[in-house]
Amino acid sequence: MSSSSRSKLLDMIGQNEVTRILILFLGLTTSCLVLYKTAYPLQRLEVNNLSSLSSPSLNSSEISPESAKPKISFKEILENASTKNNTVIITTLNQAWAEPKSLFDLFLESFRIGQGTQQLLTHVVVVCLDGKAFQRCSQLHPNCYQIETSETDFSGEKVYNTPDYLKMMWRRIELLTQVLEMGFNFIFTDADIMWLRDPFPRLYPDGDFQMACDRFFGNPFDSDNRVNGGFTYVRSNNRSIEFYKFWHKSRIDYPELHDQDVFNRIKHMPYITKIGVQMRFFDTVYFGGFCQTSRDINLVCTMHANCCIGLEKKLHDLNLVLDDWRNYLSLSEHVQNTTWSVPMKCWED
Repeated sequence: MSSSSRSKLLDMIGQNEVTRILILFLGLTTSCLVLYKTAYPLQRLEVNNLSSLSSPSLNSSEISPESAKPKISFKEILENASTKNNTVIITTLNQAWAEPKSLFDLFLESFRIGQGTQQLLTHVVVVCLDGKAFQRCSQLHPNCYQIETSETDFSGEKVYNTPDYLKMMWRRIELLTQVLEMGFNFIFTDADIMWLRDPFPRLYPDGDFQMACDRFFGNPFDSDNRVNGGFTYVRSNNRSIEFYKFWHKSRIDYPELHDQDVFNRIKHMPYITKIGVQMRFFDTVYFGGFCQTSRDINLVCTMHANCCIGLEKKLHDLNLVLDDWRNYLSLSEHVQNTTWSVPMKCWED
């Protein structure tokens, strides 16, 4: 065999060997893939399922900030707002009172221009009775909470002593009972009360339950003072909790009365004596209102639009209160004789 023939034969053998090796390699690779798929089918299915669950059809940019924002519990809001001795300032708000230039704006303004009241705003918790009120509150104040109010729409103006008004008042008593049960003391204040001075120095050093008055007759221990539930200071203890539970339960016995009138019915009952709750009542010189205005603007802490029915009348006269207060602050000397511009609209027929 010639040398050229031998060279061609060796080339053919080499090519066949390479081809055989390639075929063997491809066969082994295919076998490994088949074995992998056979051994791990469930694992691949689970990964695919998890991927589909964690990747919703909506893009992340389409998720609203409200849905992504973690909800804060009522207790957490109370904890964030409480003073060192576990005291919070609570008010309630519905849409009618939360509208721009309505009562909530005046309420916040009074804290801003009051003496020693600016720092108290951090301790104010606003309980909103509807979504619109909560939305507006959240734009103006850090401590807002919306409660469930099933079967009743509390968003509109509630005329005094109407059925919806009564439901709103009793929902308030129920809520304040829960606050006491969570271990918080509170000042409850209606949003139609102007805070002109820090009232904490005027709270009684004793007394589980302390309440403002429409008419004060001179004795802070006398439960026959004509009371007003729009401003109360309550310490959390077994006596006050039991008292609030009894108060709320008593609405069943007096279905046509609001919380304040029911309080007047139960305050002399033997069970109240048995509970042992200590009651005190505030002098209107410090905690005044349109029923009995404070006699001394040098001492007044709060001014309430009580004895006044109708949102427009309240707004008119409370704006006058703030005007009187600004005028007072502009003076270099104390006023000797207090002259209020109110009530004006509130006492019109």
